[in-house]
Amino acid sequence: MDKVVASAAEAVKDIASGSTIAVGGFGVVGVPEYLIRALRDQGADNLELISNNAGLDGRGLGMLLESGQVGRMIASYVGENKEFARQYLSGELEVELTPQGTLAEKLRAAGAGIPAFYTITGAGTQVAEGGMPWLYDSEGNVVKESPAKETKTFETFGEKQEYVLEESLPADFALVRAAKADRHGNLVFHSSARNFNPPAAQAAKITIAEVEEIVEAGEIAPDDVHLPGIYVHRIVVLSPEEAADKPVEKKTLREA
Repeated sequence: MDKVVASAAEAVKDIASGSTIAVGGFGVVGVPEYLIRALRDQGADNLELISNNAGLDGRGLGMLLESGQVGRMIASYVGENKEFARQYLSGELEVELTPQGTLAEKLRAAGAGIPAFYTITGAGTQVAEGGMPWLYDSEGNVVKESPAKETKTFETFGEKQEYVLEESLPADFALVRAAKADRHGNLVFHSSARNFNPPAAQAAKITIAEVEEIVEAGEIAPDDVHLPGIYVHRIVVLSPEEAADKPVEKKTLREA
């Protein structure tokens, strides 16, 4: 099955307002920039986004924040986006902060058909006990906070410890970026761009991948496949100029 579609606009045209979307990337690495731009132009709003971070001002998911299309964000780190902070603190955006490893496992578990799992991460903190501010009003008052989560004590390695029950995070759509794909949707990621892209892709009903290079089926050795094509439904091939558009989040130069 040839999963290549003509354009990013074509790939995202059926994403409806209110959809839950898992988005790959970490910082500005491995971010599906052109699918995000197409979704911005498509106009779906009140989106619930699941991503490690909220992009930068004007890049990545920062574009959807600036256009007011995000209603809720589930993320582990959001400190590089001033517009995100403004919307959160002014009551325009609901935010569920999640420990990074837990977020990755929530996505992976969804892809594996696991509805929930226990983890030691967050035990004894507000993650388990509840009370983390999810939504403020315009006056800075907390109007919605995280609920308490179920906990249970298990004995591991001869020691009893408290664990927190975390639910998985299935999504309606996933947007990911890969270095290479074949027409059947098998994906290869470049180095650290692998990050959250595979678990995001696995968690969704429909996964859309933007790729820098397309090859024919069979040209990627099975051992080189990072994500099997069974998880990928649509492929958008970037132009050479788009593929080369890779920003540096924090550029540091040494003295000559």
